Amino acid sequence: MSPLRMGRAKSPAAVSHERLSAAAESLAAAVDAGGTELPAPQRERAGAVVEKVAARTGIVGDHTVVALAGATGSGKSSLFNALVGSDTATVGVRRPTTSTPTAAVWGEAPVGELLDWLGVGSRHHVEGEGPGGQVGGLDGLVLLDLPDVDSREVANRVEAERVLELVDLFVWVADPQKYADARLHDDHVATLSAHGAVTLAVLNQADRLTDADADRCRADLARLLERDGLEKPTVLATSARTGAGVPELRQRLANAVAGRTMARARLAADVRTVAGELSQHVSQDEAGVDDATRSELLDALARSAGVPTVVDAVARDYRMEAATYTGWPFTRWAGRLRARPLRRLRLDGKDVRVSESDVRSVLGRSSLPPPSPAARAAVTLATRRVADRASATLPVPWGEAVERAAQPPGPRLGDALDQAVVGTSLFARSPIWWRVVGGLQLGLAAAAVVGLLWLGLYALGGWLQLDAVLPAVPTLGVLPVPVVLLLGGLLAGLVLAVLAAWLARFGARRRAAVMDARLRAAIATVADTEILSPVRRVLERHGATREALRHAAGV
Repeated sequence: MSPLRMGRAKSPAAVSHERLSAAAESLAAAVDAGGTELPAPQRERAGAVVEKVAARTGIVGDHTVVALAGATGSGKSSLFNALVGSDTATVGVRRPTTSTPTAAVWGEAPVGELLDWLGVGSRHHVEGEGPGGQVGGLDGLVLLDLPDVDSREVANRVEAERVLELVDLFVWVADPQKYADARLHDDHVATLSAHGAVTLAVLNQADRLTDADADRCRADLARLLERDGLEKPTVLATSARTGAGVPELRQRLANAVAGRTMARARLAADVRTVAGELSQHVSQDEAGVDDATRSELLDALARSAGVPTVVDAVARDYRMEAATYTGWPFTRWAGRLRARPLRRLRLDGKDVRVSESDVRSVLGRSSLPPPSPAARAAVTLATRRVADRASATLPVPWGEAVERAAQPPGPRLGDALDQAVVGTSLFARSPIWWRVVGGLQLGLAAAAVVGLLWLGLYALGGWLQLDAVLPAVPTLGVLPVPVVLLLGGLLAGLVLAVLAAWLARFGARRRAAVMDARLRAAIATVADTEILSPVRRVLERHGATREALRHAAGV
């Protein structure tokens, strides 16, 4: 197994340019879909990683950037000079000595664009392969000597941390005195290992220890690095003064450069790390809204929109209209004097087309009474249950987004409900039996009138003593035909009117059920447009964010 470790990261060779680009695009898509429901610091870090991937992969060349990082007095600069083979970095007793990064470049490939991106101004081109030509294979290596990560100068620490975010891998240089410093491990090593950075640890200045003490320090440092998150870290012992361990370190660097994949490995690790951080702010699924919750919402909205009032008015209007067709002709005129229920609600138009601006004005509204406090409370409770049900498995920010989506602002919901009621046709074709019964009623009424006139004629003839002139009254059994016509027409008309009223009650129920279905369909459209669709959009965004993060984390 290679001594260059990347905490819980995939093998560098497994990451292709195409997969890395696709993962970065997925990470960008996740940030875009997640929006403000994802924490701002992680969003900003994800954006920086996406930009870094684009910038680093856009630079020509296959250079591998290695940084020597460590605390003050660890001997980074001396080790840097030993690897380069010349006194390139400044070494002195004044601390901190290194204030800006210094780069040593192996190979003839152009590296200016890469160093400009890294922000490294001090550059040194290494001729040959090192002292005595001991180790080859460093062509393409860019070695950086960084400022001390624990420098008393804030600017030096900031510069070291900035460059560490950009390098492909780093060599952590420690000395026997400060290798266990808690601040160093907690603030730097642990953080970078969580980022998935490729790391190699070096215990420098080993010449100051006996072989037994050096072995114990190496084992202790390895234990601390494992606690920091590195898997089975390898620790080399070196001495820049005597040169011990330097050839082995140079060989390890040569192995890393030979693969030409460390840059993509570091970028892929950063993508995985930030995707993993963001994945903590999404759940594994979305509960959605079940049929029972949706039905409760529709019932509450129907009550608030006055649908029961309208349906009751439809039934009463049906019975009144039926009475005008099938009622007793001698009294049906009185029904026309009563106000029709739908007309009183201003819902009697057969082809209603109301614009949104009309609905928002007083004259464009129906005359339905405003919803009662109980109806408004039922809507509030139903929308809250929709939000609670849909966000049952979501993190708090996503749940709050669902709750906002389920509560349309201002009077928009009330206007939409009123428009739905006003815009729903509440009329259907009159039943044929109305006309049949109406025709029978007119026939019975005519018979009664004929009988009355017939009897009146005979009464007038008797008063004028014209009995001898008038023909004999025909009879039907023992009853005169005029009496049969009069009484039969009146009584049969009354019986038929009662029977028609009884049938109209059944028809009114059917008509009310039909209109109730129409109104509830209109209410369902409003519920979907104003409440359920916004909630579904939030859930879809959550799902898209989760899937994009999953793809990004799989690089």
